[in-house]
Amino acid sequence: MTSPAFDTVRKIGGDLEVSRLGYGAMRLTGQPGNWGPYPDPEAAKKVLRRVIEVGVNLIDTAHAYGAGYNEGLIAEALHPYRDDLVITTKCGLTKMGPGIAYRDGRRKAIRTGCEASLSHLRVDRIDLMQLHWVDEDTPIEETVSSLAELVKEGKIRHIGISNVTLDELKRARSIAPIASVQNRFSFADRSQIDLVRYCSEEDITFFPYGPLDGNPAQIGAPLADQTGNIAIEAGKRGCSTSQFALAWLLALSPVIVPIPGTRSVVHLEENVGSLNVPLTQEEAKAL
Repeated sequence: MTSPAFDTVRKIGGDLEVSRLGYGAMRLTGQPGNWGPYPDPEAAKKVLRRVIEVGVNLIDTAHAYGAGYNEGLIAEALHPYRDDLVITTKCGLTKMGPGIAYRDGRRKAIRTGCEASLSHLRVDRIDLMQLHWVDEDTPIEETVSSLAELVKEGKIRHIGISNVTLDELKRARSIAPIASVQNRFSFADRSQIDLVRYCSEEDITFFPYGPLDGNPAQIGAPLADQTGNIAIEAGKRGCSTSQFALAWLLALSPVIVPIPGTRSVVHLEENVGSLNVPLTQEEAKAL
């Protein structure tokens, strides 16, 4: 394959240089409901170590994954960390059981979540702390102010927000710099395109989660379109449909950093191959 038409690195917040393809660690938790430890921790550690070996230096996790077990697993596999490794985590969502959680954006909850993540990840500062969900009972301005306090204290380097509307993003930015947004977005589900455009215009990193999801009406459904446009375009470029779906995101905007997750080393390596799919921004927009 020829060299890609898009950059293969991205600077989050202007100073955190990461690979354009990250790794979402959520799948390495107990099932169902992302609760408890992963049943085969040694296999999970092999995947995490392979992430680093193939050149991916961004790992996305959250305190709610497990809860806490996912962060701890990353530390067990990779600590002491390489200097260039960036681990992003999330706060503001308290997990009570399999698939059971509640949002809490109050100052105390944000601070408690940050301290727990620092402990589980074995770090003194979190490179990027993201608000997992906006708490409907707590104004986003109040929550972001709490995160900004932690930045001043040196416990957080950058602030990100997840699962937000465009209005919530703008309100958050009125309080503190926002380095990233993480919302569901994929070739099959483009409902957040206005938010993607805004992030592109404002140079805010956009993490599309569920980048390989298929039918947006079936949340979490795998991308399995073997006969439609995506299969045709993948065939033209000699890549898999999954690789093309990721390449489409990469080419669409330089601020997009997909974070596909997997429990398989083979699938991980396939995902990384998307960085070599020849696709221009003009082609991506046309599609």
